[in-house]
Amino acid sequence: MSAPRNNAIQQILSKRFRILLTGDPEGVPPWLADVAASDQPGLYLPDEAPWIAHGDMATLVGGIRALLMQALHPGSLTGVMQHSRYKDEPLGRLSGTIRWLTMTTFASTAAVSGEADRVNTMHQRVKGTYKNSEGKTVPYRAADPDLLRWVHIAFMDSFLRCHQLYSTRALPGGADEYIRLWSQSVIPLGLTEVPMSEDELLAEIDRYRPELIVNDATREVISFIKNPPLPKTSLPAYHFLFKAALASLPREYQDMIGLGHPSLRIIQPITRNLLTLIRLAIGPETPIEEAAIERLHRAGVMKDGKIIRRPS
Repeated sequence: MSAPRNNAIQQILSKRFRILLTGDPEGVPPWLADVAASDQPGLYLPDEAPWIAHGDMATLVGGIRALLMQALHPGSLTGVMQHSRYKDEPLGRLSGTIRWLTMTTFASTAAVSGEADRVNTMHQRVKGTYKNSEGKTVPYRAADPDLLRWVHIAFMDSFLRCHQLYSTRALPGGADEYIRLWSQSVIPLGLTEVPMSEDELLAEIDRYRPELIVNDATREVISFIKNPPLPKTSLPAYHFLFKAALASLPREYQDMIGLGHPSLRIIQPITRNLLTLIRLAIGPETPIEEAAIERLHRAGVMKDGKIIRRPS
């Protein structure tokens, strides 16, 4: 049974949507070929929690939320400000984040290893100093396990919470299974001591709480996240998704950010409807997932659209 196809209008809107997310002028993700390549399985299968969560439109909100959480840690914040051109190339950083998430979720194990090598090489160049929550100047490297762990849990918590709040698709095995399986994604980065359950995730976030601060640099980056230089036609939807991301944060983090306390009771149903509308507008085609599923068929993991074996 073939996957459903976009109609002519959806094809146009889908191309514009993917141009926005990937920066490719043709709307073809530059990493699509890497996802399709080889006859190997990857880290996850289509019926597993990371695949379902990261293939869902709720990731649009989760990505914004993750950036907000990361901005609260002065180490990850300084890395962005000193070692990225986020103001000059805002979509470059976005596409880099999407690339990592997509490759790790849908690509083969060999491609994931290659992507991890690319990220590790990039991290070796990201180093410097920052002032911590006590006002002391401390050194940092992006490859430091403690800093890398914060980035990991900020992403993991954000995609999990936004899926729980704004998606209509259940996660197989729930939060614990998503966290356990997604922990595999950072092993190639050299990070092995990470939360393996929801309780451990919450405890780890609490452990980082004393390190989180809001200063002028934080406010500058958060202001940029709130008002990025996107096409005018995209801004109304983006501004609402930003509010949805803010509403999903714990009240304490909302207080720190200082942009109010959007009502989750009001925002949740509207966000679900908006994401459904976006999906309807861009159509049912999912090139990345389709390429990954074709690869799984070649790998003998799937047949006729069904999983017939699970890689050990």
